[in-house]
Amino acid sequence: MFTPLGLDHVVFRVRDQQASRRFFEDVLGCRLEHFNERISLMHLRFGDCMIDLLPATPDEPATAAGGVDHVCLSIRCDDLAKLADDLRRRGVALEGEVVQRRGAHGTGPSLYLRDPDGHLIELKPRG
Repeated sequence: MFTPLGLDHVVFRVRDQQASRRFFEDVLGCRLEHFNERISLMHLRFGDCMIDLLPATPDEPATAAGGVDHVCLSIRCDDLAKLADDLRRRGVALEGEVVQRRGAHGTGPSLYLRDPDGHLIELKPRG
């Protein structure tokens, strides 16, 4: 009936939309592609997929839990350990070291980091 192609988008509820935008642009290399003024939704381009930032509300707070453990973003990177060192120098909160993990494109190195709201993001180069 259908063929899976990959991640389309992820939506994060965030406490400070501008701080989150800076993180996703400056740390992960996203770029703002569209802003939905009606619901204040930022659509950030990350390669072939989107990361959307939606302001938290009292009824829908920014919670790192929310049933999602983490999101894995596929990247191109020749030296993940060097990237990890660079991120640490820039003050990005990393979770552990570069570790071999299995993903959609096989087993290889990956790295966990947290966004300003505590969402866990895995960066995994395609092997």
